[in-house]
Amino acid sequence: MTKADVITEIAEKTGIDKADVSTTVEAFFSVVKNSMSNGENIYVRGFGSFVNKKRARKIARNISRNTAIIIDEHYIPSFKPSKVFIEKIKNSDKVKTLNK
Repeated sequence: MTKADVITEIAEKTGIDKADVSTTVEAFFSVVKNSMSNGENIYVRGFGSFVNKKRARKIARNISRNTAIIIDEHYIPSFKPSKVFIEKIKNSDKVKTLNK
């Protein structure tokens, strides 16, 4: 499912104009990106958490040159689904049929 599909489905379910839904969805993504880039985590009850995960400093290998590279400690964005979200997916008949 693409972002355009999500916008279309929200517009159909709510009766709100697609342009307004698109603006809202874009604003949501902008808030998430800006907040996380400022070091803030976002918690949406019943859905999940957008968090910055810390990756420790490590030594990696460049195989083609046979050299060691030091990768400094850094943060990466991550999504952790809520228990409610996980249970909904686990109990979904459609997902169960896809895995068979």
